[in-house]
Amino acid sequence: MSAVPTLQPCLPWTSDMGYLGVYIVRSCKFKCSFEAAKRSFYRSANSIFGKIGRIASEEITLQLILSKCIPALLYGLEACPLNKSDLRSLDFVADRLFMKLFKTANIQIVRECQKILVTFELPSVILDKRCSKFNSNYNACVMCHGLNVLVPNYPVI
Repeated sequence: MSAVPTLQPCLPWTSDMGYLGVYIVRSCKFKCSFEAAKRSFYRSANSIFGKIGRIASEEITLQLILSKCIPALLYGLEACPLNKSDLRSLDFVADRLFMKLFKTANIQIVRECQKILVTFELPSVILDKRCSKFNSNYNACVMCHGLNVLVPNYPVI
């Protein structure tokens, strides 16, 4: 590992950098890591399962997870470009949650449960809505202040 020479002690090179809960990864293109967000989600979900166990109904457990864990998973991702594999990775977290919640390993059962529960949306769907809102608010703000810079809508690669 080499370091950047400065007047102060050496500044080491790293492969990723965290800023305000978003981890930027060294890459040819701008890329973010979601491992810390997933860890935070799983830690919060396991805490909920540990506190209420199987005492509460699945609907109550799911509502707690939607209000406490999903925001931890999606924090700050509106500003990050995501490709299809990133979105599938975020959706996989929700699939694993449903597998644990409904005590099954069958993905078809998980999909049916997700369809039946009206209040549940996959993280990719939630993120798509949040990105659209973020971009429209940003573009409105830029136009309001007379700047000629627009944020492109990041396409899913």
